[in-house]
Amino acid sequence: MSKAELARKAGVSPLTIDRVERGKDCRMETKRKIILALGYDLSDREKIFPER
Repeated sequence: MSKAELARKAGVSPLTIDRVERGKDCRMETKRKIILALGYDLSDREKIFPER
């Protein structure tokens, strides 16, 4: 899935997706939107956003 498609599905900007991919912090709500847009359950959060 492209960054643009993920951004569209998650309802966030492509710039936000780019920042998240580079490891920048984001709001919990943004993480929730990305997780769901990727087709994961919220319980799978650690697979997408591992603790640093």
